[in-house]
Amino acid sequence: MTKTIQFLPDNVTVEVCEGENLLAAAANAGVYVPAYCGGDGVCGKCKVRITEGDAPSADSHMLKKDELADGWRLACKIAVTSDMVVELPLEKGRDGKIHKRKPKTTRSISARSLEAIIGKWDVDPPVEKRFLKLPPPTMDDNISDLARLLRGIKKGCFDCKEPTYDHPELLQELSGLLRENDWEITVILLRGKRQREPDRIIAIEPGNTTDKLYGLAVDIGTTTVGGLLMDLNSGKVMAEASAYNAQIAYGEDVIARMIYSQRPGGLATLQQKVVYTINSIIEQVCKEMIISPSDISYIMAAGNTVMSHLLLGIDPKYVRESPYVPTCSQFPLTRAADLGVYAHPSVRLFLYPAVASYVGGDIVAGVHACQMHKSDQVTLFIDIGTNGEIVVGNQDWMICSACSAGPAFEGGGIKFGMRASAGAIENFHISPDTYDPMIVTVERTQPRGICGSGLISIVAELLEAGVVDQQGKFNRRIEHPRLRESVDGYEYVLVWERDTQVGQDIVITEVDIDNLIRAKGAMYAGYQTLLESVGLTFTDLDRVILAGNFGAYIDLERAISIGLLPDVDRDKFYYLGNASLLGAQISLDDTKRFRERAEVSGLITNMELAENSEFMNYYMASLFLPHTDMSLFPTVQEKLPIGD
Repeated sequence: MTKTIQFLPDNVTVEVCEGENLLAAAANAGVYVPAYCGGDGVCGKCKVRITEGDAPSADSHMLKKDELADGWRLACKIAVTSDMVVELPLEKGRDGKIHKRKPKTTRSISARSLEAIIGKWDVDPPVEKRFLKLPPPTMDDNISDLARLLRGIKKGCFDCKEPTYDHPELLQELSGLLRENDWEITVILLRGKRQREPDRIIAIEPGNTTDKLYGLAVDIGTTTVGGLLMDLNSGKVMAEASAYNAQIAYGEDVIARMIYSQRPGGLATLQQKVVYTINSIIEQVCKEMIISPSDISYIMAAGNTVMSHLLLGIDPKYVRESPYVPTCSQFPLTRAADLGVYAHPSVRLFLYPAVASYVGGDIVAGVHACQMHKSDQVTLFIDIGTNGEIVVGNQDWMICSACSAGPAFEGGGIKFGMRASAGAIENFHISPDTYDPMIVTVERTQPRGICGSGLISIVAELLEAGVVDQQGKFNRRIEHPRLRESVDGYEYVLVWERDTQVGQDIVITEVDIDNLIRAKGAMYAGYQTLLESVGLTFTDLDRVILAGNFGAYIDLERAISIGLLPDVDRDKFYYLGNASLLGAQISLDDTKRFRERAEVSGLITNMELAENSEFMNYYMASLFLPHTDMSLFPTVQEKLPIGD
């Protein structure tokens, strides 16, 4: 249920979900409220007055008695439970005068139905359980047990081919299993990869177990591994879990892990660590549903090329050496148990195919999920991360590439960078009059550092307030205690030591900003290079689809302001979420959609940006906020300080 909030005197009205925190709602709406402690309620700055709607009783020792009596409360302590009119205090600028507040333009990607891009799918999984009551043998009907089983499977199916089987263990246990269970058994069948291929018997279970048919969709990310447990009888997601990829102890990116894999025992260690991570997810979802891992009948996974190699124990050495050739792009259907994955011995694990060394199955899964291969609309598909992947095209053609954006979007290479966990600054505003901040952290606890979405917000705000220039350098003409020179150069103090969890001032430095500029520059140059290679520009795009968990937290206007995303019609942007996991989920649920994956990977042509001379030219031009060519960013130019 949504509630309406009107902020005065800004006269900004927004709708939020019931229970939303008022401080976070203001930040998301572009309404500035002083807040120094991230929303923990200890700085006492975020004072508001509820003139209409449900207001909490006196709630904080941080406010004076007369303030409480006059109706003032802390925004960070208010959960929205009704429609509200919220009055904000008037503040004086640096000149001592009260200035008219200017609401800021913020915009999350429209929460339109994903049906428009992912479509619907059927509940018709690639595995099925079929309960059989077989007639016992007699002197008149004494065919072999296997023939009796195959006959029972085919009964009533006049157009299907006889099922096959591919492992002798099935025969070793067949006779005893049939007789011990009065000839009542459940057969697990794996559908043929292609339309007319016969089904394959992969397991036989005693009695009727058809009500327990589960599948696991897995996204094997470099940083995080995510999983969805699905009831394949109903198509419902039953449980989900995620965990940090345990390989991270041996390198934060794929390059570091490829290097580690060349050490004695390194490849085996990395394989064991990712299997350990997958097993921890299986344990979590099975515990939640009170089922056994042996109840999981199929695993559909997607990961980048290196992650897929490491999971299968395949040497990735030549992935990082020119001409960047992986051992394979189409990965074999593998028994999960052979890899050490907790599952029934029969369970198969399918990995989405890769396109090239740095464009892997996770991107193929995402493109598959959003049905670019079925659409006539020219689409720019972006997965922003340490290794940013880009695809441009439609149903007739697709071209893709990867660019090393670096770890800035995940908090790496930033002095106080961190992942998006409790205490990470995720939203930021700055008063253009006082240069004081509004800080909102994940879980609204005292700040510990800056995550990727926070970094984008901070740099965009500092740019629009004139605190940094388009080269990412601080404005030395501004005299303010938060702007200072340190041993590492100029920096802006986001949070004073007393308001942090880390016992020191949290700052953003020019080095941090430079790292962000390089990261966003690589991504933007990648878009331009791919588009130029097929004779297109940004104006030719019909859609821009953002994938990856990071995209959920990006403020669209700010990402455009710094030059991370193209300055095109905002209604062209869609957010797909974890597209890799979504693709695996769809393929796990619908055999027909699953069989389309070969069509997707066959349409995509890879371009190596490292070998493209135009990419470097575009990259150098992108090392500016937002860009050296401001004609590419007309809406941003209107917001920048005149003369800066």
